[in-house]
Amino acid sequence: MSTVNRKGAAQDRYFELVRQFPLRPLRSDEGLDEAVQVVDSLVSKPSLSQEEQDYLEVLGGLVEAYETEVHPMPPLPDAELLRHLIDAKGVSQREVAEGTGIADSTISEVLKGKRFLNRVHIAKLSRYFKVSADVFSF
Repeated sequence: MSTVNRKGAAQDRYFELVRQFPLRPLRSDEGLDEAVQVVDSLVSKPSLSQEEQDYLEVLGGLVEAYETEVHPMPPLPDAELLRHLIDAKGVSQREVAEGTGIADSTISEVLKGKRFLNRVHIAKLSRYFKVSADVFSF
């Protein structure tokens, strides 16, 4: 396949996603629910194309903006947030350690509330869990 055809196919995938769920500001909880379903469907894929990643990043920003304005949440302690992310992804502590390069003992200490996450940990965890680093609080 030529470079032109690959680029066209990639753009087609992006526009297919936009047609399925247009990238517009969210104005209702119903719209939020629909957006979250799209986000979940993309996050559950084993890998994403660059176009899917771009779409997910923009849609995630729209979800975050709506939730911040309409449903603000107090920040969670590191241990609670990390436990939630692990449970939501359905992985083990060891899998998180292997997937992030963070020592298993460090993850264990965070989960026990004996240690806080630093910026390096947050960057690695946000990439691994495909969430904005903003979900982690300092």
